[in-house]
Amino acid sequence: MALRFSEICIDAHDPEALGAWWSEVLGWPRHTAADGDVLLSPPRGAGPTWLFASVPDDKVVKNRVHLDFTPDDQQAEVDRLIGLGAHHVDVGQGDETWVVLADPEGNEFCVLAAR
Repeated sequence: MALRFSEICIDAHDPEALGAWWSEVLGWPRHTAADGDVLLSPPRGAGPTWLFASVPDDKVVKNRVHLDFTPDDQQAEVDRLIGLGAHHVDVGQGDETWVVLADPEGNEFCVLAAR
């Protein structure tokens, strides 16, 4: 039996808004499925599809799984993401080389130092 990693599913109060935000961040095209889910399509070889699904629940704790991104210029990317609506989050990381941010619905992600 073989598995293929095909999709990341992200719960959202507003899948259209959150999908649009991440589409802007990543530069990936988005479309809305008939059921209201929003999908982001990565460039070939850039990873799985992202699916934003509507849920009524509020996010109440730190994500158990989060995304890491490696930019060419960490500070420039952090500044760009903050300008788009991300915000800094303290999840107990201390003084590290990565920056923890959250998207407009509070989902944490890290911007790593350039390699």
